[in-house]
Amino acid sequence: MMKPDQASVSAARQSGGGAKAHCRKKTAEEIQRAIGQLQGGQNKVSISAVAKVAGVTPALIHNTYPDLAEQIRSLVGKTTRAQRDAKHEALAQEREINRRLRSEITGLKVDLAKLASINQTLLNEIALVKGMASGKVVSLLQSRPVAG
Repeated sequence: MMKPDQASVSAARQSGGGAKAHCRKKTAEEIQRAIGQLQGGQNKVSISAVAKVAGVTPALIHNTYPDLAEQIRSLVGKTTRAQRDAKHEALAQEREINRRLRSEITGLKVDLAKLASINQTLLNEIALVKGMASGKVVSLLQSRPVAG
């Protein structure tokens, strides 16, 4: 039995590594081609759609080709940072609207309390005037001649 010499083992390892690099390059080209195909066909571009067209898994794109995954996300307008910033800005706007509405509600509650008080006063006056008109109520505040 012959032992392989060190040079042949090293050459085999290098050629295997070259094949792996060639395979990755070929896969990256397939992914790029799939991106172009989806864009050209006016189809929805997503990592899942690209993976399906390229014949790979979405996990492969995420884990092995993160630059291509980011490129796909940017095509959709969903880069991680841009997505986060947009949500943060929308949240800040909604909080400002919420703050203004709460302030308006507080003012409206104060106005309501004032109007309820005025309304009750007017209802009491109407009841008094109706009573006086019917003769059932006599005003004690009528002026009397002062004895003198």
